[in-house]
Amino acid sequence: MSDLNVINQDVPTTGDPQASSCCGGSSCEDQGQLNVDQAVRDRYADAAQEKEQALCCPVDYDAQYLKIIPEEIIERDYGCGDPSKYVKPGETVLDLGSGGGKICYITSQVVGEAGRVIGVDCNDVMLDLARKYQPEMAQKMGYSNVEFHKGKIQDLKLDLDAFEKHLKENPVTTSAGWMQAQEVADQLRSEQPLIPDNTVDVVVSNCVLNLVGKQDRRQLFSEIFRVLKRGGRAVISDITCDETVPDELQNDPTLWSGCISGAFREDEFLSVFEEAGFYGCTILARQSEPWVVVEGIEFRSLTIEAYKGKEGPCLDRKQAVVYNGPWKAVIDDDGHKLVRGKRMAVCDKTFQIYSQNPYQKDITSIAPFENIELENAAEYNCHAGSIRSARETKQGKTDLNNTASESCCGTDGCC
Repeated sequence: MSDLNVINQDVPTTGDPQASSCCGGSSCEDQGQLNVDQAVRDRYADAAQEKEQALCCPVDYDAQYLKIIPEEIIERDYGCGDPSKYVKPGETVLDLGSGGGKICYITSQVVGEAGRVIGVDCNDVMLDLARKYQPEMAQKMGYSNVEFHKGKIQDLKLDLDAFEKHLKENPVTTSAGWMQAQEVADQLRSEQPLIPDNTVDVVVSNCVLNLVGKQDRRQLFSEIFRVLKRGGRAVISDITCDETVPDELQNDPTLWSGCISGAFREDEFLSVFEEAGFYGCTILARQSEPWVVVEGIEFRSLTIEAYKGKEGPCLDRKQAVVYNGPWKAVIDDDGHKLVRGKRMAVCDKTFQIYSQNPYQKDITSIAPFENIELENAAEYNCHAGSIRSARETKQGKTDLNNTASESCCGTDGCC
């Protein structure tokens, strides 16, 4: 843990945002404000060539997966958590801001030959490092399931390698050429998206989302949502803070590229996923001691999980769920209130969601007495908090009162 005095010896801040040499002209977010993209590119290009300790937050990775990863990649790894431990065999995984490829190469071993791992980064030096060892890693593993692409994580439709190829063949020298280039970029997004819709099981990221400028964050989370399959999930490790970072720190390029100024506030981090349409947002890991303290603000690693798949109509098939406890009552991301021990009426969509992770361990699902086909189900308002009648959810067992004349033991009357 460091305090402000220690940090400021190595990371000077400036009260004049226009004094930053990385900000100038139309490339800045706004006149006189920090050019986040440039600050991040410069910092990580240098870090790809020479290890920078200040970019690291200590992480314990599973040693069995590190054995075959080249030391150069391990030394140039900059992260704050290990989302790879929450990935499963056979899954398609997208790593946002894949850097030198460490998480990709760990995950590739976890998902196995039947799985697929896609790394996306916009830093050429980091991409070169990751791609350099692809043949060696494929030979060591006995299969090749990793690929690296150049792209911005807030624009996962645009393949920057394909776009740069067009620009080399068609240099832009006029405003008309610039507009034509934009049209080509839009065409690539539409016809050859880097990551198509609904194709990824898990999106992972390790200390990268906070590097995206705030004006691009809504699009960032929208893109994560877009590429995931229904039922897919995001598992994100990132640096968060316990208080809002003041403007003067946000305008410091070194603090921003060092995962400090752009940190999400702890209580807002899960909220941004909820606002983007995710459900089941859960804190998987939280660093107990702060990684660093700046002007009294604590910065620490947080790993969260969030699911996609609550879109669609609410249809009533007479299903019910029982919340098992231990809380007296809970409310989910859509406002459904579940009272402990009560048979709560839910729509089919919610019933299916509760029957899977992350809810299934806390929920008992009860099917209806009579099955109602989905196409015959009526629309339903499952926000009413209704109790489902037990008669709608009985399982059709024999009623002893109706079968009293039928002896369970034959004709000798032993019962």
